[in-house]
Amino acid sequence: MSHAAVDPTFYRSPADAIAAPPEKLAYVVTFDRAAERPDALAVVDTDPESAQNGQIVGWAELPTKGDELHHFGWNACSSAFAHAGHHTDGLQRRYLLLPGLRSSNLHVYDTHPDPRQPRLVRTISADELATRAGYSRPHTLHCGPDGIYLSCLGSADGNGGPGGIAVLDHDTFEVVRAWETDRGPQQLAYDAWWHLNQNTLITSEWGTPSMVEDGVVPELLLANEYGHALHFWDLAEGKHLQRVDLGAEQQMVLELRPSHDPNATWGFAGVVISTEDLSASVWRWRRDGDQWTADKVITIPAEPADAELLPPALKPFGAVPPLVTDINLSVDDRFLYVSCWGTGELKQYDVSDPAAPREAGSVRLGGIVGRVPHPLAPDRPLAGGPQMVEVSRDGTRIYLTNSLYGSWDDQFYPDGVGAWMAKLTTDPHRGGLTVDEGFFLHGEDFRGRRAHQVRLQGGDASSDSYCYAGF
Repeated sequence: MSHAAVDPTFYRSPADAIAAPPEKLAYVVTFDRAAERPDALAVVDTDPESAQNGQIVGWAELPTKGDELHHFGWNACSSAFAHAGHHTDGLQRRYLLLPGLRSSNLHVYDTHPDPRQPRLVRTISADELATRAGYSRPHTLHCGPDGIYLSCLGSADGNGGPGGIAVLDHDTFEVVRAWETDRGPQQLAYDAWWHLNQNTLITSEWGTPSMVEDGVVPELLLANEYGHALHFWDLAEGKHLQRVDLGAEQQMVLELRPSHDPNATWGFAGVVISTEDLSASVWRWRRDGDQWTADKVITIPAEPADAELLPPALKPFGAVPPLVTDINLSVDDRFLYVSCWGTGELKQYDVSDPAAPREAGSVRLGGIVGRVPHPLAPDRPLAGGPQMVEVSRDGTRIYLTNSLYGSWDDQFYPDGVGAWMAKLTTDPHRGGLTVDEGFFLHGEDFRGRRAHQVRLQGGDASSDSYCYAGF
């Protein structure tokens, strides 16, 4: 392999990623809840030396309406070093793939030659996804060993299950096939990640499109019908190996964050809510001999609240559930960030010992009851809360956005969720969180759209998996 031709944002080890130059741009997907205007990809200047730091410097609108952009990702990452039969020479972290969670369309944007002005180069239709892979409602994607892996919530009809993973061609982005060859008991889908060196893929569970489309369905939640298990697979063969049930009351097992150390065999999964006590939790999975197991390592209790301040869905309970909707693990595997979208808190845990996390920092912004303002606008109560969280490769900067999913926003923040993006800073060795008072996008900064996920130029803590050890 001629390493001179390898994209410099492909990092052989976590240590290389940490030492790389910091991001100067962030990409943010935004969506119009009313579907009256196109969703858009916003480009935010994150360079502290720039006069435009904290401002939107690029804006690319989709050619369609009603897509509801949600999660998105790069066409390639550091896992390219392990792509059998696909050379890293010429492969670049260049294209951003934007799935529409409601439309099932997938739009591909080229960030070259001007990273501030992404250009639409390809659209993969819902029909192509359904016909070639049998799936709909694309949610999360990662660059994988034999293609781009796209997890999908629904089957071809767009409403029911099973959900699963579609494989896209690395170069053309055409839908190639469904990834699974034997799905075993798996029916519900959400996230998918892996331990490359262990030949293991992990998936989590939310619900079918009809279960999540219009908000939480109380009857399904109280009957424990949403996802509550992890699934472990043979990555090379697409075969289901093991189901690990976290308990029926542990409803909605969402984000997966495997250790970045390619030789480690553990990771974290976030659970939105327990139907026993409205708490949220984080679980650690790990290999135990030739089996996988999972244990709860963090419990975050609900907070009592005046029923008059609560949305209708929560009034009977007299409490605000944390609603852990995202988690993120720093590239050095040192700190875990946990978004409590309901209470408006971002928690930071020292997970140097992944079996015994220790809280190291906390910041509150927004919240169903708290409505904590940003320091830059102390008279502006914030709706929503820390939701999607992204961490810079060097572990010093944390970016937050506040929208979960359109119908869920409306259910828990019925007077409006607004739109905002904030930045926190931390000491990557000691921890602790501080709000960057000079970085705050909100309201019309996003041109009437809601802000969802953030991706950082050159990669971030949840973009890449690594092939070689080293910290």
